Amino acid sequence: MKLKVCLTLAASLVLSLCGMTHAATELVIATVNNGHMIEMQKHTKEFEAANPGITLKWVTLEEGVLRQRVTTDIATKGGQFDVMTIGMYETPIWGKKGWLTEIKPDAAYDVNDLLPAMRDGLSVDGKLYAAPFYGESSMLMYRKDLADKVGVKVSDHPTWNEVRDLAAKINDPAHGVYGICLRGKPGWGDNMAFLSTLVNTNGGQWFDMKWKPQLESQPWKTAINFYVDLLNKYGPPGSSANSFNEILALYNEGKCGMWVDATIAASFITDPKQSKVADKVAFAQAPIAVTPKGANWLWAWALAIPAGSQKVEAATKFVTWATSKEYINLIGKEVGWGNIPTGTRKSTYTNAEFLKVAKFASAEKAAIDSANPNDATLPKSPYVGVQFAAIPEFQAIGTTVGQQMSAALAGKISVDAALKASQLAAERQMTRAGYYK
Repeated sequence: MKLKVCLTLAASLVLSLCGMTHAATELVIATVNNGHMIEMQKHTKEFEAANPGITLKWVTLEEGVLRQRVTTDIATKGGQFDVMTIGMYETPIWGKKGWLTEIKPDAAYDVNDLLPAMRDGLSVDGKLYAAPFYGESSMLMYRKDLADKVGVKVSDHPTWNEVRDLAAKINDPAHGVYGICLRGKPGWGDNMAFLSTLVNTNGGQWFDMKWKPQLESQPWKTAINFYVDLLNKYGPPGSSANSFNEILALYNEGKCGMWVDATIAASFITDPKQSKVADKVAFAQAPIAVTPKGANWLWAWALAIPAGSQKVEAATKFVTWATSKEYINLIGKEVGWGNIPTGTRKSTYTNAEFLKVAKFASAEKAAIDSANPNDATLPKSPYVGVQFAAIPEFQAIGTTVGQQMSAALAGKISVDAALKASQLAAERQMTRAGYYK
């Protein structure tokens, strides 16, 4: 009897151990609620089928909330997430701090196929710390039918004055069409991403070579007054609450005559399944004012693995799958070549299937190739970045300034008062951080 019990217990132990061996590894993935990420989630079963033993759990958040959650988690070593969606701002800073695991894909991944701007922006000392899921610059997207109707030919390299003049001509609120839509929602990666480029092209910068904030300089005053005036005259009501997703919805409904924003929007606004104006859209480079420097941004939404993760092998499998040529081909075949995540690989821009349907391809690649985060301002600057300054303090500064700019746009405060408050807040932050006394 005792022998039988022992054998039964032994058998149970073996079965238990076998079950433990094959227990599924659950990857918790924090991501942003953008269209390409939503599409990625729809292919969860395909990844899980190809990688038995790995399951995916998604935490999908609005952009500003995502940034707060992942920043807090990685800084406190909270361990909530196995894969994080981060960008070109966080990656070099966190990589230098040792907060990220180096991405080491196998040869089949073809890391040399990544666009140099994307690979360099996500690397530290030649080591890749995040893999680009999609990359972008910014450009002008406009309704060619409306421009044609008023007899205006938009050049490939328009000026902001030309954009303002066209906005005035095509603005038709009575029929639900606004001359231009631009970001107004506060946040360092929301309204300040766009406004930084507007300041750059007006000859401004965030900090001078002594790290002194420049928010009350003439280029800032010129840029922000131009922006507030432009949107108040020719923009939709409630612009101070609009960011990418809100404007995308407006554009697809035919309510925006022009939009300067992320190149990634092009695949959505040219998709007849999503856009009522898909066949009426044309593209040009981001408008310039006094200099082309920093007129268009450079960004990648990328996938990274926190350092100290206990699931590096499984996480690496997911990250390399989601950012691979194979994934791009999967989306192209199943969803449509006009809907693939773009801006990451050289091979995308030589793919005949993609080029056949993506009338935005050449403008998008030209914008990405022209953005230079190491030389984005007319006066010399001590920081790297086009639409941000790649220092840890920028996140707090950019968020505070974004709130002031949104308030100015909404008419709650004057532009001068908003810039003065922004300057004081930035000076306090930089002094506290020891950049200058």
